[in-house]
Amino acid sequence: MRQRSLIAITAALTAGALTLTACGSRDDKDKEDAGGGTTVVIGVDAPLTGDLSALGLGIRNSVDLAAKQANAKKYVDGITFKIESADDQGQPASGQTNATKFVANKDILGAVGPLNSSVGESMQKVFDDAKLVQVSPANTNPAMTQGQDWNGGKKVRPYKAYFRTATTDAIQGPFAAQYLYNEAKKKKVFVVDDKKTYGAGLAATFKDEFTKLGGKVAGTEHVNPDTKDFGAVATKIKNSDADVVYYGGEYPAAGPLSKQMKKAGAKIPLVGGDGIYSADFVKLAGKEGKGDYATSVGQPVEELPSAKEFIANYKKAGYKEAYEAYGGYSYDSAWAIIEAVKKVVEDNDGKLPDDARAKIVDAMQDVSFDGVTGKVSFDEYGDATNKQLTVYQVKSTEDPTKGWKPVKSGTFTG
Repeated sequence: MRQRSLIAITAALTAGALTLTACGSRDDKDKEDAGGGTTVVIGVDAPLTGDLSALGLGIRNSVDLAAKQANAKKYVDGITFKIESADDQGQPASGQTNATKFVANKDILGAVGPLNSSVGESMQKVFDDAKLVQVSPANTNPAMTQGQDWNGGKKVRPYKAYFRTATTDAIQGPFAAQYLYNEAKKKKVFVVDDKKTYGAGLAATFKDEFTKLGGKVAGTEHVNPDTKDFGAVATKIKNSDADVVYYGGEYPAAGPLSKQMKKAGAKIPLVGGDGIYSADFVKLAGKEGKGDYATSVGQPVEELPSAKEFIANYKKAGYKEAYEAYGGYSYDSAWAIIEAVKKVVEDNDGKLPDDARAKIVDAMQDVSFDGVTGKVSFDEYGDATNKQLTVYQVKSTEDPTKGWKPVKSGTFTG
C-alpha cells in the first residue's frame, strides 16, 4: 500500500511536472507571438495632485507619449517601454519615498522628474547610489549639477546619475533682469520669494543681475505660499514706489499675489520664472494678471518646427490635460533615456546587460539627438546644452489657455 501510494504520487508529480512544462512553453511562445521581449520601465515623478498638478500631469502624459511612440516605431529592438508614475505633491519627503520605490523596482532603468528643485534635491542621492539615471525636465537650481559653490567659481558635479533638459536659474534670473531693465525700462523692483529652493534661488540670481545693471531694489519680502493672503505684502509693494515686482516661486501663490497687489493700488506688472508660466496663473490672477510677465525654458514649443509632430501626437493620444510648460522637455527627457537604453542594448549584442543601470548612466552623458525642444545633449555637469529662454506676457485673460504670448526669445549674455 505504501509502495503503491508512492508510485501513484510519483506518477502524479511527473504528470504535473510535464503539464507545467508544457504550459510554460506555451506561455513563452504566446509571449513571443505577441511581440514580447524585455520590458523597460521609465519612472515618472511629478505632482499629480494638489496645487501644481496642472504642470505635473503634463509631465506624466508627455513621458507616456514618448514611451508609446518608441514602441510604435520599435525604436529599440526587443524592448517594450512602459511608465510607472508616482505623485510627489510637490513635497521633498514624498519625492524621496518615490525614488526609493523606483530603485526597488528592477525593471525601472531610468526616471523622469521631478518638477520642483527642492523635491529633486531629495531624490538625487537615492538615485545616484543605485546608479539609476534621473532626467528632470524642470529643475532649475544650479547647485543640483554644479554644487553649492557654483556661484563662487568652484563648480563640482555632485551626482553622476542626475541630468536635466531645462536650463538653470543661473541663466533664467539674469535673462529676466536684462529684459526688464534694458527693454521694458523697469528701474525699481520689489523682490518677493517663497523661501523654497527654486523660488529663493531664482530671485537671488535675478536681483544680482538687476542691481548690476543699475536697477534699484525697493524692498524684499519672503512669503508662505500656502497662505494665499498677501494683503500685508501688497500694501508694502504699493508704498515702495517700485515699478515692477519680481516673484520667485510658483503660480499657486503668484496668481493671488498679482491680484491682491493690484487691488491694493500697485498697478505694476508681476514677473516670475517658469514656475508661474501656466494657464493656471492666468486663472488665479484674473483680469489683474493682464500685463504680467514670465520667463520659461526654451523657445515656444508651438513655434518650433521640431515640435509639430509632438503636438499632433499629443492631441491624437487624447490626454485630458494640456502638456503645459514642460511637455516638450518631459518628452525629450524620456527620449534621452530611450536613446541611452538603445545604445546599451546595441553595445551588448541586442540584450540588456546585468549592470544596465550603470551602463545607461554612462551612455546618457553622450546622448545627442534632435528633440521636440531642439538639440538635446548634456555638458560635463549633466546640464542641458540648450540655453534658450523666452519671455512671455499675459495679453488676454478671457481664455487662460491662450493668455500667455511670447515676447522675446534668447539667452543671457553675461
